Amino acid sequence: MSASTPVSEIPVVILCGGMGTRLREASEKLPKPLVDIGGRPIVWHIMKLYSSYGFRKFVLCLGYKSDMIKRYFLDYRINAGDFTLNPSSHEAPTFHTSGVQEDWEITFVETGLTTATAARIKRVSQHLDADTFCLTYGDGIGDVDIAKTLADHAAGDRMATVTAVHPSSRYGEMHVDGDAVVEFNEKPTLADGWVNGGFFVFDREFVDKYLDDDPEVMLESAPLQRVARDGQLTLSSHEGYWLGMDTFRDWTELNKLWDSGQAPWKKWED
Repeated sequence: MSASTPVSEIPVVILCGGMGTRLREASEKLPKPLVDIGGRPIVWHIMKLYSSYGFRKFVLCLGYKSDMIKRYFLDYRINAGDFTLNPSSHEAPTFHTSGVQEDWEITFVETGLTTATAARIKRVSQHLDADTFCLTYGDGIGDVDIAKTLADHAAGDRMATVTAVHPSSRYGEMHVDGDAVVEFNEKPTLADGWVNGGFFVFDREFVDKYLDDDPEVMLESAPLQRVARDGQLTLSSHEGYWLGMDTFRDWTELNKLWDSGQAPWKKWED
């Protein structure tokens, strides 16, 4: 990664094309990235996390119900600000307040309805105009230190970096003493082992060397397996909060944290 590239010029690619079939209670009428946490789509929370570290260029890989994601951002200023409109005129509304704090440049790319993740990235390659880019999924959030991830990528001097997190158990964990349960944890974090936390940094050449336009190939299968075998994948550990919003239970947990003012990923000022 070039030290001369400012964070504000590093593209952040967000995979927003999935259908969210395991989250039907919340996403039956919405694409998964638009499922809300505290009244804002999860993709907005992800973008706010990145922008709190200085990122401002986003590339959204669209697929399922892409029109709804486009419309959300096209209406962003209208929904956030005060304006006067003359319905009989062709003139644009007169805005009295911006209502918008985010200085974002967002590129929307149609990458196919059922395209797998590797080809989605390949299909936005023309918009990756820096020597490094970040990548994440449109359904995972946490208090990930993006600056640390970038620093780990630079220090590793490899082509790719993945943020690794400890997995959470789906089952309650009990500590026992004889026939007495002395501790019960509903959803413990397992201290042993790491899983993909979904916050990546890649050198731009990764796209040309490891990706093609095959719509069946997942990033997590052949490309990441190959780059790991080639000794070109750095681990950036994250010990804090992280959750992939895969189920209704996950969605409920994220909303409870936000509503209580305890959301660990909120690193920005209102």
